[in-house]
Amino acid sequence: MVATMATDPNRDPQAAQQAEQGVDAPDLRWFVFALFFIFGGITSLNDVIIPKLKELFTLSYGEALLVQSAFFFAYFVFSIPGAAIVRKAGYMRTASIGLLVMMAGCLMFVPASASALFPVFLLALFVLAAGITIVQVVANPLISLLGPPASTSSRLTFAQAFNSLGTTIFPYVGAIVILGSLAKIDSSKLQGAALAAYRVAETRTVVHTYLGLALALLVVAGVVWTRRNRLKEAQDQTGSMFQAFTLLAQPRFAFGALCIFLYVGAEVAIGSLIVGYLEQATTLGLDAESAGKHVPFYWGGALLGRFIGSGLLRVASPGKVLAGAASGSILLILLSSNSEGAVSGWSLLAIGLCNSIMFPTIFSLASKGLGVRSAEGSGVLATAIVGGAIIPPLTGHIADIAGLHIALAVPAACYVVIAGFGLFASRDTTQ
Repeated sequence: MVATMATDPNRDPQAAQQAEQGVDAPDLRWFVFALFFIFGGITSLNDVIIPKLKELFTLSYGEALLVQSAFFFAYFVFSIPGAAIVRKAGYMRTASIGLLVMMAGCLMFVPASASALFPVFLLALFVLAAGITIVQVVANPLISLLGPPASTSSRLTFAQAFNSLGTTIFPYVGAIVILGSLAKIDSSKLQGAALAAYRVAETRTVVHTYLGLALALLVVAGVVWTRRNRLKEAQDQTGSMFQAFTLLAQPRFAFGALCIFLYVGAEVAIGSLIVGYLEQATTLGLDAESAGKHVPFYWGGALLGRFIGSGLLRVASPGKVLAGAASGSILLILLSSNSEGAVSGWSLLAIGLCNSIMFPTIFSLASKGLGVRSAEGSGVLATAIVGGAIIPPLTGHIADIAGLHIALAVPAACYVVIAGFGLFASRDTTQ
């Protein structure tokens, strides 16, 4: 393809056709799969960092889950600006920009560790998430573009499988590196300079982890930049990017945006509490590192389910599959919260399997028929990921008051609404 980007599909028929019919570019698809792997893996590291920071700074569950608030609030702030960058710079250039912002966030863990202050860690996570937000605004519509529209749900689910591969691998390694020394010293018994020195020393493992990620991100950003001119893009350049919110006037899109909010909130809330949940004597009674090593089972279920779902969505109604998966999550939550021992622990982890197809299916159902406004729609839907900043701390506060089992009622309520959207979408024939 030629190396120029079209800004007006009416003046570039090739770009318009590409937007409507998709592009056959297998090598670019693999680059996008790599992006899904990277931002999925880094996001899942929060599940390991939360128990680490909870112990070091003597936090409640509600306070510790502010990690997710700082992280996912970036989606609310940067999704629309990210979509605006896509309109001006194109998909591949914007992906490079997002990767460099992610690298900057990783580097900010160095001053965060030196300060030994919890708010500085939250700031580093916010910057890191800003970059991930930009990359995700690019990745979702781009993978939809790179193939025929009829198989968008299947293709996006397959791409999300690489996201799940990252979320399966990163927490296991993070549990060993970051949680390995957890609880060898009781930080609540330290004060003043001794406590500050302990926090600096213990957060060095976090710093080393993110410095390694910063280097990897720099390399990937360079590789993506070399592919910046591969696509001729049809972007709607008219009006303000904030006009993207006019898409919420469409019932299907608005309902889908709400479900993105609820789904991300529920998935993140459960993932954030896994370590504490499995440490309970009434479940598996594990130590922090061993419990952390179980987190990949939750995300690994999503990995397996996305490969299965990619094929299932080619032959079954996406709306009905979504409703079935959400119903499965509700049943597993009820089983986990009303049982003890291995049944309670493993039924919670099994929710990952049901989560597997939810995000890509909600995204594709909500985005159906947007055409050249796909980047705008992606920006709005990415904004809805702010659910990950609101629902987890709410769940954490309920856990502090009533216990972790009762707190699972919050994500269960989210899945009820998602099941309703699946049924709605399966009956809605509008574009």
